[in-house]
Amino acid sequence: MDHSGHGMTMDLPPFTLGRGLEWSPDPFFLVACLAGLALYAWGVVRLARRGDKWPVGRTVAFTLGVLSIMLMMCTQLNDYGMVMFSVHMVQHMVISMVSPILILLGAPITLALRALPTAGRGRKGPRELLLMFLHSRYMRIITHPAFTIPLFIASLYGLYFTPIFDTLMGSKPGHVAMMVHFLAVGLVFFWPIMGVDPGPHRPGYLMRMLELFAGMPFHAFFGIALMMASQPMVETFKNPPASLGIEALSDQNAAGGIAWAFSEIPSVLVLVALLFQWHASDQRQARRTDRAADRDGDKELEAYNAYLASLNAPGR
Repeated sequence: MDHSGHGMTMDLPPFTLGRGLEWSPDPFFLVACLAGLALYAWGVVRLARRGDKWPVGRTVAFTLGVLSIMLMMCTQLNDYGMVMFSVHMVQHMVISMVSPILILLGAPITLALRALPTAGRGRKGPRELLLMFLHSRYMRIITHPAFTIPLFIASLYGLYFTPIFDTLMGSKPGHVAMMVHFLAVGLVFFWPIMGVDPGPHRPGYLMRMLELFAGMPFHAFFGIALMMASQPMVETFKNPPASLGIEALSDQNAAGGIAWAFSEIPSVLVLVALLFQWHASDQRQARRTDRAADRDGDKELEAYNAYLASLNAPGR
């Protein structure tokens, strides 16, 4: 297995957190993350100059989401992840579940729709093209639970337990493509569930929770399968470099434990976010009802009282 694309990976010393966090940027992810942060900052600044407010919490969430990707892909965690199943699993779990949730909480699509200028009648600019894409048949398909939940599950079982994983890990472009895939799968899975940005599917809060819990148990089962295995199951990690001082099976067991533990983290994060959204939605609905009552003099209540009075009228 040639890992030369990630530096001196074959000669890495035993893993420590300090070594793992040393700067070792992947050019693709470094450029992509910096571009994402720059575009988001441009949108926030454009709104501010126009006199519009953008929630600070959204900016913080998006920034943390992008920085979490950089942490996984632009440090030596990425180098160790090429030869250590446990470190690779941390990368996979963060990029497919933690990073997407934080990015989606940042509402980048909403920001883009508010910040991008309209192209004018009969013309199509970036804002119009984004709206067309959001309402396209393609987006309706890839964000539908019948597509996202099987894809979320297949990204574990269909990847790690087939030769596809070893093929992708055999080259730097393949490894980058796999990590991009993990991020994309996480985004399309959590997008309808989070419900912060507009999209083709906006299910109710109970349905969102059902969609969330439909996918999470499979992560736990996957982790348990790795933990209970009596021999290494993934070719790439069967013969770790001697310089690491690790044993393949124990490293695989650690990877399984990480996959199992991470199945709980996104569930809690998303559940808390959904409960806050649900409460805020109820509050907005109550305010709308109060305003409507103020405008019409509470005619609905008066009509109901008149109806009750008619029931008690003589002769009925």
